[in-house]
Amino acid sequence: MSGESDSAAAAPHADLTLDEIRAALGPRIAAEAAFDGWSNRALEQAAALAGVPASVARLAFPGGAMDMIEAWIGAIDARMEAAFAGGELDTLPVRDRIRTLVQFRLDAVAGEKEALRRALAIMALPQNVARTWRIGWRSADAMWRLAGDRATDYNHYTKRMLLGAIYSATLAVFADDESDGQHDTRAFLDRRIEDVMRIGKATGRLSRQREGFDVVRFLGRLRYPDRARTH
Repeated sequence: MSGESDSAAAAPHADLTLDEIRAALGPRIAAEAAFDGWSNRALEQAAALAGVPASVARLAFPGGAMDMIEAWIGAIDARMEAAFAGGELDTLPVRDRIRTLVQFRLDAVAGEKEALRRALAIMALPQNVARTWRIGWRSADAMWRLAGDRATDYNHYTKRMLLGAIYSATLAVFADDESDGQHDTRAFLDRRIEDVMRIGKATGRLSRQREGFDVVRFLGRLRYPDRARTH
């Protein structure tokens, strides 16, 4: 390919930041990951389809597979927020709001189950667990905010921890669900939604402070890891 054609291909993304390139490529990489895994080959294929030079795409994902997976999940977060930002959930009970949001996310990856299975395997690796937890926290936080949650006390943290755990477990069931209409996943999710609603019991078991250890501050660092490192 000539230098002139290279410039033409790159033109649509020439003014994008690396964050914007990650957002644009995340879903495209997922489509390729079903065949090539979360690999450089999948990244380069996605970049070529989007008209992004491979060198720029690699620069946008220096952390490899986890960077790619996080961009995919971030794109799903953004789609969910756009779909429900107009108050479409306001007339529903809270449990139905959460169920609707989780189902939206499942539907968003329904055509990419192989990419999902490969992503879950990578995210479960010991070296990726902390980052996986933070990614899940952000998605759970986005869901609770769209559901209208404004809690600022312990409920804020316990709700997100429980929903993150339930959503992760539901994804694992969904990835291997071959039942008609994803019946098994839906039934599993319905049972687990009740766990999220029983937040009061979980809150009661949390101590505000133990031997000088500030739980709120600790959880806050997990919620905002980048900010915490600057202090």
